Amino acid sequence: MCGFVAYVNDDSLQMKETTIQKMMDRIIHRGPDDSGKFVDEHAALGFRRLSFIDVKSGNQPIFNEDDSKAILFNGEIYNFKELRQELEGAGHTFSTHADTEVILHGYEEWGQNITKRLRGMFGFIIWDRKKQELFGARDHFGIKPVYYGKIGETFFVGSEIKAFLDHPDFKLELNKEALKPYLTFQYPATEETFFKGIYKLPAGHFFHYKDGQLKIEEYWDANFEAEDMNFDQAVDRIEAAVKESVKAHSFADEGIKVGSFLSAGVDSSYVTAMMRPDMTFSIGFDSTYDETKDARELAKRLGLKNTDMKLTNETAFNAFPTIQYYLDEPDSNPSVVPLYFLTKLAKDNGYKAMLSGEGADELFAGYTDYGFNTNSKAIRWLADQLKKLPRKQRYALGEKLKNAKNFHGRLHLYHALAPAREDFVGQAYIFSPEEASDILKQEYDCGPSVDEILKPFFDKVEDLDIDEVAKRQYVDIHQWMPGDILLKADKMSMANSLELRVPLLDKEIMAVAQTTPTKYLFNYKGTKWAFREAANRNLPEEWAHRPKMGFPVPIRAWLREEKYYQQVRDLFAQDFVKEFFDQDKLLQLADDNFEGKVDGRRKLWTIYTFLIWYKLYFIDNFKPAVKEA
Repeated sequence: MCGFVAYVNDDSLQMKETTIQKMMDRIIHRGPDDSGKFVDEHAALGFRRLSFIDVKSGNQPIFNEDDSKAILFNGEIYNFKELRQELEGAGHTFSTHADTEVILHGYEEWGQNITKRLRGMFGFIIWDRKKQELFGARDHFGIKPVYYGKIGETFFVGSEIKAFLDHPDFKLELNKEALKPYLTFQYPATEETFFKGIYKLPAGHFFHYKDGQLKIEEYWDANFEAEDMNFDQAVDRIEAAVKESVKAHSFADEGIKVGSFLSAGVDSSYVTAMMRPDMTFSIGFDSTYDETKDARELAKRLGLKNTDMKLTNETAFNAFPTIQYYLDEPDSNPSVVPLYFLTKLAKDNGYKAMLSGEGADELFAGYTDYGFNTNSKAIRWLADQLKKLPRKQRYALGEKLKNAKNFHGRLHLYHALAPAREDFVGQAYIFSPEEASDILKQEYDCGPSVDEILKPFFDKVEDLDIDEVAKRQYVDIHQWMPGDILLKADKMSMANSLELRVPLLDKEIMAVAQTTPTKYLFNYKGTKWAFREAANRNLPEEWAHRPKMGFPVPIRAWLREEKYYQQVRDLFAQDFVKEFFDQDKLLQLADDNFEGKVDGRRKLWTIYTFLIWYKLYFIDNFKPAVKEA
């Protein structure tokens, strides 16, 4: 796991040497073990390394046999040994044992189709010195970030946006169209980032940049198409896939410590049970927001060691600006706070890599927002039966339910039968577009609408004869998961120079998930049911069937505690806030929430997050102290 930054222009070699070093230093947290760079007349490549495989000789850039191509790579390839054997059989000569070099030779052998053959998490670029062409790609799900943009005559690409700030051609300008969508989604929801002119390479895509022209193509997409099987077969397939994936994700060179995160939920518990690491790590707040007791109990029952940490409100709140700096863009998901400290805890205990449970909810239908809106098993059973109707009949019933008088179970039945695009926006909906318009200044009441952001994803699956739950999964896999879940997983772990591996988010796991009938995952019994049953074979039953919690974070308590309420209010009262928001309305919302008149915690936290982030990057020019490991 590492970080890279590169740019293409015709600056002098001396200029490139100096500039790329500054850009590399900005992301030293991603790779404190080593560094490397390369410059020529047309490009500059910089790299920071956190080493796991071929520790002695795996530094980057790595070149091919005739030094005509150089690669920078961030991630892990889990099938690199098989690919290497195939490439050696085709006549390729390797100078290292690293997975990085396999990608480079694979590109020589198969061109851009190397992306289809990789299994793992990755962001990489390959500079072809002869053709003066840059090729780059991002993994299937967007586990690893890749940002790019062209400002003036300079094309930038890298693992983190902040690395671009140290280039003299980079213009620090806010993308005004990013703010309103963020207020609804809680995370950067547009392809263009909050930094004007800088974009996210979509998951499952690659690019070519040559002669000033950029071409982006998709190489992979999720394809939900259920196969014929019974329930036991579905559970067997899931269990076998999870077991194999956890094993593949657990490797490292001798002496490198790999552990797992452990909460009270089924996902991390299942991964931990299959991995059986030397150490597990957990985090919590006070007794109301604490899962560490349950995590310790599970670790004990599995015969594993557990190290946990209790966060104080003051520690968490004081670290929040630093957390937002490392995220690159504002993300008001409260779980970024405990995740930052959890990764720090593992790193402080000598671990370089951890396994975690991200991905199971999206791949195996674990969210109640997919249409789990009643505790009545009778209503749930009825919904399961009605979902067997032909699509036109389902939609017609859904339309009737939409306009019907309210009754117990109406919402559950409506979500089961109506088209997914009528009501689904993902796992966060903080401000409605109307509410956002009400508090934003006119200049910032702009940007793509919720419908415009989600339309490309719904359009792809709208006419497919698949369950509406699967359509919601498809949208989350493309929007919520890379935009929020994986963004914070990468940035919070790498802020602490720790590699986070997600074995439940793997293309082999996906091959099983997308062919599992929805009726075995999301039904009257509960969410991700077949997945839970697979976990149940390896866990105490109470763990396999626990409701989803996520990282419990006490923001409600914070915003009603005088000290933190005043801290938020003081920020809202600063002059720069008037550029974006109706300041009086913000202050009133903070006051009303503090006095218990409204529950405005998520709205307040989303605004507070943006203002903290903006102040760091656009006013304070914040930069943490840089030190070698």
